Amino acid sequence: MARIGIIGSAGRMGQALIDAIAAAGEVHAGGVDKGDDLAALAAGSDVLVDFSSPHALEGNLDTAMAAGVPIVVGTTGLEERHHWLCDAAAEQIALLQTGNTSLGVTLLAHLVREAAARLGEDWDIEISETHHRMKVDAPSGTALLLGQAAAEGRQADLGAVSERGRDGITGARARGGIGFAALRGGSVAGDHTVHFLGDDERLSFSHLAENRRIFAKGAVRAAQWLIGKAPGRYTMPQVLDL
Repeated sequence: MARIGIIGSAGRMGQALIDAIAAAGEVHAGGVDKGDDLAALAAGSDVLVDFSSPHALEGNLDTAMAAGVPIVVGTTGLEERHHWLCDAAAEQIALLQTGNTSLGVTLLAHLVREAAARLGEDWDIEISETHHRMKVDAPSGTALLLGQAAAEGRQADLGAVSERGRDGITGARARGGIGFAALRGGSVAGDHTVHFLGDDERLSFSHLAENRRIFAKGAVRAAQWLIGKAPGRYTMPQVLDL
């Protein structure tokens, strides 16, 4: 049985992860939060799962590298420098970073990439997402993941084509743009829809998260898969062999 340690155990994902670990027949090696002994947890774990916060990521990666233990990073709201840190850590340990650990979202991103590649720029792409009122980042990590998949399908740079926060007289929509819209309220776990809008027809792909258990289940599956892998940066599609 794999010993899985949780970073950010007191957060909303903490209990869901503990339950998912038990359901998968693995061992919960323990959990840590701010101020706890992460080095001890890393030493007693076969793999770590991090759902803490962006500002804690650097220290978490340093500890994982020192212990030589693989890590699944599910923390959202990461900036460019955090991805540099992940790249550097992946030279020493196996690391899987994702904006969403749901297996359904992983498959959705694959479908979005394929659709974007085949439909081309004649079809406009808009991504809408809805989350609970307590979410602090926007667009969500999942929306950005889906946007990246669409951009890859078109062989485009997401940073160059993304359109956010439209307000006032914005002018006509740019060809090839990928738009984002974020809604916040209530207790929504996470709804995402990618719209492909062509002349006289529309195609939409949606994923509706009903409970955080789906993210915990996917994170545990990723953790199981990551154990024993060579140093490198891995992705959720690899877990599903996409």
